[in-house]
Amino acid sequence: MQRWTLLFSLTLCSAMTAPAVWAAPVWVTAWTAAPAPDRKDGAPDAPVQFAAQTVRQDIRVGSRGDALRLRISNELGTAILRVEDLRVGAKNGKVAPLPVTVDGRAVIEVPVGAALLSDPVQMPVTALQDVSVTAYFPQPTRPAVRRTEVRVVDGKQDAVADSVRLSYQQNVFSAVLVQRAERPQVIVALGDSITEGATARRGTFNQWPERLAQRLQQACPDRFVVLNQGISGNKLLDHGRSHSALSRLDRDVIAAADADQVILFEGINDIRHGGGAQPVPGRAAADMLLGYQQVATRLHAHGIRAWLGTLTPFGGSERYEPVSAATRTTINQWARSGRTGFDGLIDFDAALRDPKVPESLPADITRDHLHPNDEGYRRMADAIDLGMLGCTATR
Repeated sequence: MQRWTLLFSLTLCSAMTAPAVWAAPVWVTAWTAAPAPDRKDGAPDAPVQFAAQTVRQDIRVGSRGDALRLRISNELGTAILRVEDLRVGAKNGKVAPLPVTVDGRAVIEVPVGAALLSDPVQMPVTALQDVSVTAYFPQPTRPAVRRTEVRVVDGKQDAVADSVRLSYQQNVFSAVLVQRAERPQVIVALGDSITEGATARRGTFNQWPERLAQRLQQACPDRFVVLNQGISGNKLLDHGRSHSALSRLDRDVIAAADADQVILFEGINDIRHGGGAQPVPGRAAADMLLGYQQVATRLHAHGIRAWLGTLTPFGGSERYEPVSAATRTTINQWARSGRTGFDGLIDFDAALRDPKVPESLPADITRDHLHPNDEGYRRMADAIDLGMLGCTATR
């Protein structure tokens, strides 16, 4: 008995004097722009690309952190990507921007089909802080990341002023990662141009995922990150201007974002006709339901919660026709049935539709009868139940 008493005493003393377990900091994806093939914007004799130009991109990071890294994407490029004089700093900050390197190299070459992570930059940031990334592209460069807001000037410049016109075009940065002590919940918004926020006022961060991030940060500070993985023209099932949602699920949601939750709002581009003199309806409802269920199943296999958004009206838009409209109605009825395989529903349709003309958006929230304006994006963000996402207000 004495031996066991002594052993217990030694064990207790050892436990009491043992050092506390130290949790290593984690890297969290705090901003994204999905890879997308070169759109070949502009005229053949004047393509939109960077050539001997300095480019500035302002990015709103979704999480606080003590350091950050940039992800430079050439995953869908067709030639080696060369970047020089890469720097990052607080937007309108008083401290000079800090140099960004890869393996200590200031001249960065990204192979075709690859992405490179930069070395860590010791730069504290707060949630929803705006940072500015500038880079010099010495050679003709065709970026292969979705469109974002950038400022472009000729030559190698130390800075790009706010007075330089904002343009909406592709760039090369697909993610910003931040280092912090603990991991937040990461929510990915997966969709097309309405999720990308192509019609939001430039420089406002009024896209619905960005507005959702603001709501979450206000209600549950530093517990959630919302990533915008929308691409203009994206489809659920088929390749178009970019790879389909099904085909980019592993890359943009599971790998790059390490998502905990996904809001899927996709399908308008699948069901509408493809243009031309004779409108031919797009994908039928049965095909779409298969695609949605595949997304939910694959996400659940990785322990990711999946939320489905109803499709918003497009009556009066240039590619509206009755068969596609009926397909939208069928999809939305199914989405509201509660038998979809998703964890829940976000009724974007109910939040946006015109009560008097349910097949259309109200005239005051759209220019083209398809894409919402800033007010429409606000309504979309406000339609999302924060409690459903796991946010119980702390203040």
